[in-house]
Amino acid sequence: MKTDSQLQQDVMAELEWEPAVQSEHIGVEVRNGVVTLAGAVGSYTEKLNAERAAQRVTGVKALAVEMKVTLPAFGKRSDADIAESAQNILSWTSSLPADAVKVMVEDGWLTLTGDVSWQFQRQDAADTVRYLSGVTGVSNQVAIKPALSAKVVKSDIEAALKRRATADAKAISVDVSGSDVTLTGTVHSWAERDLATHSAWSSSGVRNVVDNMSLVA
Repeated sequence: MKTDSQLQQDVMAELEWEPAVQSEHIGVEVRNGVVTLAGAVGSYTEKLNAERAAQRVTGVKALAVEMKVTLPAFGKRSDADIAESAQNILSWTSSLPADAVKVMVEDGWLTLTGDVSWQFQRQDAADTVRYLSGVTGVSNQVAIKPALSAKVVKSDIEAALKRRATADAKAISVDVSGSDVTLTGTVHSWAERDLATHSAWSSSGVRNVVDNMSLVA
């Protein structure tokens, strides 16, 4: 098991290795395996890339993000301009029903609302707008409103976990209550954790996935 000092050095090295991140502007602190990233970045995209770089490091149990997005003068846009761009690009996204997602912008921060039928549509909405110039953050409040025929079947989710999560599948428990799914147990990497939650979200009718899994290095 890595010490906090070793983990800090590994996270800093990974940030330096990531070409989309200016690592000299990001501070890294580690306590009991929990990594905190602080500092200022020039775009929301850079912030996301820094988070993903830290999560790639083995031994990171949790991530606290205290970075702030400070746009350069040439990167600033009015909220009205950002809102118009976001609404246009959402209308061009083939996976989204027409007018399903609404946009609100305040100080560059985008808030998405509306209803869709699947988690992948909800994710597509956020992924489509998060890289727009001038965006400082995204709150995805789009709700999943499943079709009336959609049913959450526990055995289907467990079968998907066995197909995708290999050895860790046996250590993950699935509890289904209505359209809510709770995952408990242990995983050994962020990748396995993401795989497990994605498997649950891939089931028709799932509106909420609660991740109570523990990361064991």
